[in-house]
Amino acid sequence: MLKDFLEGKPLRHPIHPMLVHFPIGLFVLSLLLDLASLAFANAPSLVRDSFYAMLLGVTTALIAAVPGFVDYTNIRSDHPAKRTATAHMILNLIVVALYGINLGVRSSSLADPRISLLPLVLSLVGIALLSASGYLGGRLVYDDGIGVGRHKRRTPTPETTFHFSTANLPENQESGDIVFVPVPAAERLGDNETLRVEIDGQVLAIAKIDNNFYAFQEFCTHRYGPLSEGSFKDFNVQCPWHNSCFDIRTGKVTQGPAKVDLKTLRVELRDGKICVRFPRQAEKIS
Repeated sequence: MLKDFLEGKPLRHPIHPMLVHFPIGLFVLSLLLDLASLAFANAPSLVRDSFYAMLLGVTTALIAAVPGFVDYTNIRSDHPAKRTATAHMILNLIVVALYGINLGVRSSSLADPRISLLPLVLSLVGIALLSASGYLGGRLVYDDGIGVGRHKRRTPTPETTFHFSTANLPENQESGDIVFVPVPAAERLGDNETLRVEIDGQVLAIAKIDNNFYAFQEFCTHRYGPLSEGSFKDFNVQCPWHNSCFDIRTGKVTQGPAKVDLKTLRVELRDGKICVRFPRQAEKIS
């Protein structure tokens, strides 16, 4: 599938981060050649070489933008990183447009021994905006975990979060301080697949393993990686960010760097419905 390839799943490595190095390097090279033309006016073809480095940079930037846009569409609309990703994308589009204008300005002066002021200023502004965009791209990976570990997953990643409330549940769904919250979407899960639910503000992952269902806190206790996007081996879920592993039956850490166990909840079948056994006064678990 084309989308899987653009996400880097067949290569077990995301595509977009590999490709962005080419336009960045070429745009920097173009600027260095501009500066060299000012310092070494007698050196031949520096302005022309800068033009072609920039042209190749724009071409590779457009190529890198394709898997980048696929990555962008994969970010959930309710994810706090969506705004950062939008700003990152807009900055990149501005940079490409700016360099396109720069190419047009330069095209009539390729034989000049030195770069003129306007295209040089455009290049400096382009590098500044590219640096800002790169900073936001780093935040998306290192702070928000966008794209991290996605290539490891072998089953569908949950696309939505199902929202539930313990208020106004039928009496047969209550027992003292415990409520049983039906999760109809769990019936459609295949083996080793997950879904994400939010109950009274608490975010949980539900997984189906060997035809049994398990509920546990969504966010890893190490750096809050989304465990519903993790991979499974037996009853262990591996965080897609930093590879911490937890036994989803007990919540115990089975592999670091995480040191704190997960909180888990029981899943029971009541009146033919798959339900999460949820404490009415639940301690915050995510």
